[in-house]
Amino acid sequence: MAQRPPRIAIIGAGPSGLYTAQALLQRDPELSVDIYDWLPTPFGLLRYGVAPDHTSIKAVAVALARVFDSPHVRFRGLVEFGRHFTRADALACYDAVVYAVGSSEDQRMGVPGEELEGSSSARQFVAWYSGHPGGVHQSLDGVNRVAVVGVGNVALDVARLLAKGPDELDPTDMPEDVLAELRRHTVHEVTIVGRRGPEHASYTPTELRELAERPDVQVLVTGVDWDAVPTDGLDRRTQTNLAILREAAEAPVEGARVTLRFAFWERPVGVTGAERVTGLTLERTTMGDDGVLRGTGDLTTLPVQLVLRAIGYRGRPVPGVPFDAKHGIIPTEESRVVQDGVVQPGEYAVGWIKRGATGVIGTNKLDAGQVVPSVLADLQTLPRRELADPDAVLSSRGVIPSTFEDWRRIEDAEASLGSTFGRVRTKISTWSDLIDIVG
Repeated sequence: MAQRPPRIAIIGAGPSGLYTAQALLQRDPELSVDIYDWLPTPFGLLRYGVAPDHTSIKAVAVALARVFDSPHVRFRGLVEFGRHFTRADALACYDAVVYAVGSSEDQRMGVPGEELEGSSSARQFVAWYSGHPGGVHQSLDGVNRVAVVGVGNVALDVARLLAKGPDELDPTDMPEDVLAELRRHTVHEVTIVGRRGPEHASYTPTELRELAERPDVQVLVTGVDWDAVPTDGLDRRTQTNLAILREAAEAPVEGARVTLRFAFWERPVGVTGAERVTGLTLERTTMGDDGVLRGTGDLTTLPVQLVLRAIGYRGRPVPGVPFDAKHGIIPTEESRVVQDGVVQPGEYAVGWIKRGATGVIGTNKLDAGQVVPSVLADLQTLPRRELADPDAVLSSRGVIPSTFEDWRRIEDAEASLGSTFGRVRTKISTWSDLIDIVG
């Protein structure tokens, strides 16, 4: 009797999971791969994290979707790992399990007042404007000034969407209620706060240029003596960023709608307000000769009505799976899951949950290229055993997974909805509507 092909489960249908499935099938087209997600929609951050006006990046989803053309690949949506399907279930049903669940927790500032209404995370703000079904409506009523803490691309995305004119976002796939809120907002000043200098910022030149060179945005840079910024040894990206910032800050913009201020060498020490945010208190910082960042005691308070922290994500524990709480990742050796220093047979991690929330979408393709050799090498040595039926396990718990065909129906419904507004598509963002389409 011919030996059955290996059966692999990938937990998470975002970029890292789909790149891993692609890489596996390129090496062995006969592998059987099931890709699980708690949402009825694949693509993870490509759908719910990439800014809606960045259509060229979102187009990566078209290439990733081709993995589902294989008759050996199944999308299993609406399955919550740890509740509907456990680690023990996965190990009983598959020869190999790859965790690709990303990083869904926010890093926190850890300052007084952080819990006030009007103090939130950029992740929540992005989930709202990206139409995530778990997103919470973000009211901009009464918000004139915004502080975004962090100097990465997410901070720039948030600032750019707030800086855009009311008609510029109409062609995007944002839900109509989000567009309505953005059309009527009155934000005229956005401050991006960085604890260190511009030479330490992590945003990319393309993102920075797209925001800083807008004809209706006046850029200001505070806390920086340009002549004192060290330039020796800086990489090309950083040198380009410095040039963009300096040029934008030195160019007056007549009739600017929005003021964009980069406040470097400042760190948040408190959010002020009674019931909701009225200000963000910043402390001037400096770098000692020992390379340690310190506060100077020099305080200022920005009058703002909204504070968004964009200081990074961290992984959430995967039920039953080893977890490094300090770093927010699943511990691994050569992508193999490790528990108490011992490699766990048949278990792997990829993407942010393995390496932390770093890199861009394409970084996950490189990461997939690292995990796949470990998976395939182990499949050659691990004993082939009789496996349980994952469909039977889910059925016994009353769970009917959604399929890739269900996702196609969601796509068609979004295209139909978009046509009513003269757009290519409009996202369907409520659980009830998505479930109705899936049936």
